[in-house]
Order: sequence, then structure tokens, then C-alpha cells
Amino acid sequence: MDPLVGPAILPFMSTLAARCLIAAWVLLLPVACGAEPTAPPADPSPLTGVHTIFVTSNGWHSSIVIARSDLPGGLILEAADFPDASFLEFGWGDAEYYPAKDPGIGMALAAALAPTPSVVHMAGYARAPARRYPKSEVLALVLDEASLGRLATFIDATFDRGGQARAASRGPGLYPDSLFYPALGEFHLFNTCNTWSARALVAAGLGIEATGTRSAEGLMEQLRPLGKGQ
Repeated sequence: MDPLVGPAILPFMSTLAARCLIAAWVLLLPVACGAEPTAPPADPSPLTGVHTIFVTSNGWHSSIVIARSDLPGGLILEAADFPDASFLEFGWGDAEYYPAKDPGIGMALAAALAPTPSVVHMAGYARAPARRYPKSEVLALVLDEASLGRLATFIDATFDRGGQARAASRGPGLYPDSLFYPALGEFHLFNTCNTWSARALVAAGLGIEATGTRSAEGLMEQLRPLGKGQ
């Protein structure tokens, strides 16, 4: 899908794709202004280890999936809200636009043009990510114990718990098996859902660029040499 069509195609896009439309617009801005796009790191080397995580992309929005059995103890206690889940999925975005059932252009522009509060979208399910999202790109990445711990710590620190052990859900998520939670950090033009995913993976030790990563494709382009498509 050509992101240049922008708002004209919004009524025909799926609700989930629309939620990260901003990321595609942002990707075009440096090109339109004559700036060079951020290049992926030279000679990336796959990590070796004992845990497999997954990164999903529908072309607009990215999420990180961790097997529940791999989740380090004492972290992301919100997992208790999904007692039957084998996999836990995490995404991040604007607190108003991301959960909206019918987000409009005005809401999208408000989220992009000024820093706004954020939320974590957490889903828990039994099927492997590639089976759950057969039309999305799913990459498997292998992490060692320390790298997985750093990734989980980054995600854990994203929840805004207000001093409590667990964050209280803000309400239903995008799917029947998902919830939204208050998050730390502000969403804006240069800090999108995909920037958050990239920063989480940088925290895990993957040699990718986070600051300049604003689109899902920009993230996946960097990860493909490091992972295995599902």
C-alpha cells in the first residue's frame, strides 16, 4: 500500500492499520525535506542464545511477542491478567488514537504534532504469532538469557503503575484477548509505536538504530538480517 495516499485511503484501511498511519507519514518527511534516510548498521550479526522472541508487523504497526514461559520472574506482573496465554504481545502508542474505535484525521494529527500521553497494548493468546497473524510479517529472533532479561526490563519499565505493583487496565484492547494499560513516555512525530519497538530491541542488545526508526518497514528492514521469517 502506497503511504503517499495518506488520509485519502483512511476510510478503506483496517482499524489496526490506521492506528499507526502516522508512522508511515513520518517516514516520508525526511525524504521530502531532502534528508538521507537512516541506514541500517553495517554487517549485523545474529545473536545466539536460548530464547526466541517474535516481532510482528502489519506494515504500519509493530509489536513484540514473548513466550510466557520465557518471561523472567518478577517482571511484567500484568501477565496475570492473561492466565491462559502461551504468548504475550506488547505494543505502544498514543493514549487517545491507539485505543479509538474510529480514529479520525484530526485525532491522528493531534497525536503526531504534539507530545501526548501513551498506552501499552498487551495481548495474551495461545497460538504462535505466525498462526495468529498469517497476513502479517513475523520475524523470530534468538536472544540469550541476559538479552531477554534486558528486553523484559525495558517493557516492564514502560508501564505506568503509579507506585503500585501492577498497572490497572484502562479498558479492553483491540482484540477480545487484549487490554490497554497506562504507559510512560510521550507519543509524537519522532517517537512512534515503531520507535518504541526499536528501543526495546536495542535494550536487548540488537545492533539496530532506534532514534531514526519511525515506520514498521524501517524496523523490519533492520531486523531481517538478524532473524528468521515465520
